[in-house]
This record gives sequence, C-alpha cells and structure tokens, in this order.
Amino acid sequence: MRRRVCRVFHFERPQIYVVRHRTTLITGPHRSEGTRHGQLGTIRLGKRTDARCPKIRDFLPLADLNDLVFTGWDIFTDDMYAAASKAGVLERELIDRIQPFLESIKPLPAVFNRNYVRKLDGPNVKEGKNRMHLAEQLRADIREFKRSSGARRFVMIWCGSTEIFLQPREVHQSLKAFVSALESNDENISPSMIYAYAALSEGVPFANGAPNLTVDIPAMHELSRLNEAPICGKDFKTGQTLVKTILAPGFKARMLGLHGWYSTNILGNRDGEVLDDPESFKTKEVSKLGVLEHILQPQVYPELYGKIFHKVGINYYPPRGDNKEGWDNIDIFGWLGYPMQIKIDFLCRDSILAAPIVLDLVLFLDLAQRCDELRRLGIQEWLSFYFKSPMTVPGLYPEHDLFIQSMKLKNTLRHVKGEEQITHLGLEYYD
Repeated sequence: MRRRVCRVFHFERPQIYVVRHRTTLITGPHRSEGTRHGQLGTIRLGKRTDARCPKIRDFLPLADLNDLVFTGWDIFTDDMYAAASKAGVLERELIDRIQPFLESIKPLPAVFNRNYVRKLDGPNVKEGKNRMHLAEQLRADIREFKRSSGARRFVMIWCGSTEIFLQPREVHQSLKAFVSALESNDENISPSMIYAYAALSEGVPFANGAPNLTVDIPAMHELSRLNEAPICGKDFKTGQTLVKTILAPGFKARMLGLHGWYSTNILGNRDGEVLDDPESFKTKEVSKLGVLEHILQPQVYPELYGKIFHKVGINYYPPRGDNKEGWDNIDIFGWLGYPMQIKIDFLCRDSILAAPIVLDLVLFLDLAQRCDELRRLGIQEWLSFYFKSPMTVPGLYPEHDLFIQSMKLKNTLRHVKGEEQITHLGLEYYD
C-alpha cells in the first residue's frame, strides 16, 4: 500500500490548485508534466565522464504525485471546481476533465482579519475569543484531516495573500512570548502566523509563499526545531524577480556596472487587487528590493554598484487577469563607462509560474522531514531557489543568485544520498 502525503494549504489563490493534480489532468502534446525539479529536473552524479544524470524523482524517494491528497481553508465557500472556473487560468476543457475531483475539495472556514488584508473580505471565516482559540481550531482541522484522509505525512503551504507590513516585535522573539501573545490577542500576531503556529505545533512542515513575516521570526524557528517540522520561505520567486536573479549574476560575473533598474508590473488577479493597498505593497516591495543589493554587493564593488537606483512598482489592472506583465528598464555601463540599456517585457502567467513551485516544495519538505539531518535544522535554506526573500539563520545573509541557489539545492540532495559534491573544478580531467 502506498503512503499518502497530504498538502494542507490556505487557499485565497484558487487559480493554481487545479494544476496541482497535473499528472492526471494535463497530458498529450504541448503539455509538460509535473514540477520543475521534482519531476523534470535531473542531477549530475560523479564526473562528467561518468554520464550519470538521473531525474531527481528517480534519485530520491520523493512522494508520488498520485499519492497527494488535499485540504485547505478559504474565506470564500466555492469548491475548487467553481474557484478554478472563475479564476480563468486554465482552459475550461482541462478542468472539466477532473470536475468530480475538484468538486470534492471544499474549503474549511478560514482564519482571516481584514486589518491585515484590507482589499479582501469573505463569508467563510472562523470566529474565536482570541488568537489562541483560532489556532486551536486550525489544529483541530489538521487532526481531523489526518484522521479522515488516510495520509501519513503532511505539509502546509501558505498560498494566501500578502499581509500588511509588520516589523518583528518582542512577542516574536521567543515561543513563550508568542504563546502569551496568542492568548492576549496581540495585534502583532497576523493570521498567517496563526496558521504557521498551528502547523508546526502539529509537527507539520510549513512553507511561506508570501512576503509576510509569518515564520521568519525567532518564535517560529524555535517551534520548528522543537517539533522537528522544517520551515522555509518567503515569497515565491516567479516573474520579474526570477529574471533579476538570472541577469544580475551575469552582470556581476562580467563586471558590467549598473546605474539603475526600473521595474513595474501590471496584474489583474486577486494578488494585484490586494497589492493595490499601500501597506500590503510595502511588504512585497521590501521582498523585491533586497535582491540586487545581495547579488551585486555594492559594498565590495562601489565603482560598479555603489549608486544603483532601484525602483519597483505594481499596478492593479483587472483586464489583464492572471496574465501578469513585467516591464524592466536596465541602465548598465561597460568599459570606459560607456552606457548601454536592456529592456525587458515579460508577458508571464502568475499562477502557471507559481504552481510548480508549490508542488516542488511539497515534495522537498516532505523529504526533509524524513531526513534526520535536515528536519533538525528548522530553516531549509537549500530551498532558497524558490523564494524572492530566502530565510536564513539570523546574521547570515541570504543567497539570491539563482545559479548559486540551484547548486546549493542539488548539492544538498547529493549530500543526503552520500554522493560527492559537485564543485566544477575539473582539474582531474587534465591529469
């Protein structure tokens, strides 16, 4: 009998969930299967001359996509078929193929507070005397799903909206202080933190797909390590920031200077509506702006990157729906300071880029919890590849360079299996 793995998630982005059953949904020409790394990615083992390059799913004991079962919470009552139909991300023909499956997934009442996401409201919301009471309701939901689903292992992914900007406070500095704040209904505890607390308290790994503070606080680090429930985040790296983490390492490698990088987006889905609120946008802006500074290291290369003007904007434009458009104007300079420009117009699909990330994180967090060494770490920095603002231990700067992140991810997988690390030195070929 196969083991079953559950992903417990918070909805609010119903447009991506249909993709998560992709092994049975989308087949035939022009349709690629599964996730980026977990299903299609390969991993080199040993020397280049060894010709060992298995798919990651064959190299590691990842969960089978057909063994995943689902539940979640949403502030709206639509089942997943209704939600996916309204979202309009996929062709109706595709979602109609698995209509009974999608209709079987009905959202549980959500923990929600409009003070943290001001542009949304919905009827399917839990009530409680304080934040601890709400957390206990979520824990009860998780325990009930463990009982009813037949799943043996669980992962929770926050796919909810961007909350207003919050700074770390005293209540976030220890688990004891955090629990006390839940009981006293402290406003510094946001809904996403309540979900994270509930998941980690039940020993369920947690990934944060939004730029919210959520698990990036000492209290959650402590709880994660206490219950050996891995955590990672934050903010899925999908569109414009993905491009930046590809191009900026190239500029730095060739010592091309940068005067400025102007970025703006138009987006018409629920994400765009939420980010139309200045306080929610501030949370996203902080996540997006840190990328170039960490990659280009202006303190090390002041002549090239010491005076960068970096501007990021997001504009809500309903006619575009989920098809986000990102415009970039990049002012670079080369030898003798001669200026050059690069202009990018990225016509992307927000949920199509995000959904494979979610599936990869489910598979890799489940793997981490089954690995003694990884699950005791708490923060899974090796999963930085998937995030705009990667979590690290306090005091350690994050790696944003996509190529370093990819090497870190694959070397971690090699390490788990006792394989030699790949350094690309290559001197042994010339002995």
